[in-house]
Amino acid sequence: MDIKHSKKLSKHGILCQPCLMNDERLALTDLAVRPARASDAEAVARIYAHHVQHGTASFDAIPRTSVQTEEKIRDILSKGWPFIVAERAETIMGYAYVTAFRDRLAYSFTCEDSIYVDPACVGQGVGVQLMRVLMEQASDCGFRQMIAVIGGGEPASVALHHKMGFTHAGRMRNVGRKFGRWLDTVYMQAELGEGDRSAPAREPA
Repeated sequence: MDIKHSKKLSKHGILCQPCLMNDERLALTDLAVRPARASDAEAVARIYAHHVQHGTASFDAIPRTSVQTEEKIRDILSKGWPFIVAERAETIMGYAYVTAFRDRLAYSFTCEDSIYVDPACVGQGVGVQLMRVLMEQASDCGFRQMIAVIGGGEPASVALHHKMGFTHAGRMRNVGRKFGRWLDTVYMQAELGEGDRSAPAREPA
């Protein structure tokens, strides 16, 4: 994955300077990707609520509260895993994070990503920038594989992950029900860092 165009300012934030077409450059002017803070919880909760109430990418039926969102941010960051937000002019435009794909020990080097963009900011390259930084930081954490679990097989999410180098890994048919219809779940997968080309520095224990 080409992430050479994200220029780190400090450990607290990344100013994204991607190699993009002119219109995308304009859309991403002054877009910053940085670690989430507890104070971002309200904005993050608002974005997630829209996707819960109007989309199928999440199988949640009830959005998280700001308090629950703050707890989630703190929990993920406490594990040393990335929870990041994209913002411009102090406005949160989207967020992304990773969690363990499964809690069994053998899955220790595989993570699952979650990414949500404010509906008003869709089509501005926010998702691509978030994914670039998320994949880099997940690799830095030691993860070797990233799994996307896409509720409803939402085309926009499938397209984003495909653009970032994910490949189709499977489909579970009619496993969810939302908005009065049955929904599939699509699995996509991307290799991080050295993937399976080398053993990790430590074995799961």
